[in-house]
Amino acid sequence: MKQQLLLTSTTTAVIILAGNFWGVTKTVAQTSNTQEVTINFQGRVGKQPFECGKTYTLGKPATKVTAADFRFYVSDIALIDNKGKTVPVNLKQDGKWQYQNVALLDFENKSGGCANGTIETRNQIVGTIPKGNYQGLQFTLGVPFNLNHADSVIAPSPLNLTSLWWNWRFGYKFARLDWENQNHNSPIKHSEKGEKAQGFPIHLGSTGCQAAEANQKPSTCSNLNTSKVIFTKFNVNRNVVIADIATLIGNTNLTINQKNTPPGCMSSPDDSDCNVIMKNFGLPFNGKPAAKQRFFRVE
Repeated sequence: MKQQLLLTSTTTAVIILAGNFWGVTKTVAQTSNTQEVTINFQGRVGKQPFECGKTYTLGKPATKVTAADFRFYVSDIALIDNKGKTVPVNLKQDGKWQYQNVALLDFENKSGGCANGTIETRNQIVGTIPKGNYQGLQFTLGVPFNLNHADSVIAPSPLNLTSLWWNWRFGYKFARLDWENQNHNSPIKHSEKGEKAQGFPIHLGSTGCQAAEANQKPSTCSNLNTSKVIFTKFNVNRNVVIADIATLIGNTNLTINQKNTPPGCMSSPDDSDCNVIMKNFGLPFNGKPAAKQRFFRVE
């Protein structure tokens, strides 16, 4: 079903002063200068919707894997007006899905193999923006540095999910896309290329963060791994943002895991299992410059 971005006026306050005041009835109208915006997202695996516990054929060679998680944070959401100016969206502080300039998109529902998730899902960003004519969309995949290295135990929602948090040093998992393969309970097998993959989790986050202890906040990270996404053509009346895991994984071999590395891709620059994935996130990786992101598209 087609979803769309909707723009509506947030509030129109009308005050009617009725009475026999020298025989005159007065009406005073006050109209807000802002409009409400709802940006809709869809989680896809190619042409199919994402479903927890469903088996898809992905990667190269084609491999059957089962969906186990699909969540990501976005921040600094803005619309682009017809003059090319970027106008920030003021996010609704709902106490659950949005905090300051960060929003969580969540396509898993804790069913099937998605045991680490939550029952509730979220596929939209809600906020306000000055009235105007807008033709584009911009956002960042990831959590800003000033919020990234917090304690998830005491952080406000949606930054309070420990399943989307590594530790104070490395911060949050900006995206968590987990997959189990058909043989995830079988013993690990070794080859010259690496170990047989026991599932393929994809956790995007900052790396190279220096701190004396794991529970200390770093002053900087050598690899922030936040990706800015810009769509210059985004029709606010009919478009939706598609997050497509099939395009992200591309030609990644999901059957083999590089030796002496965690399963799947944990954003580490020395993990060759991340080569295609980080490129498709639109990030520089392992000495190579950033390429055009392929994870998101507009429909």
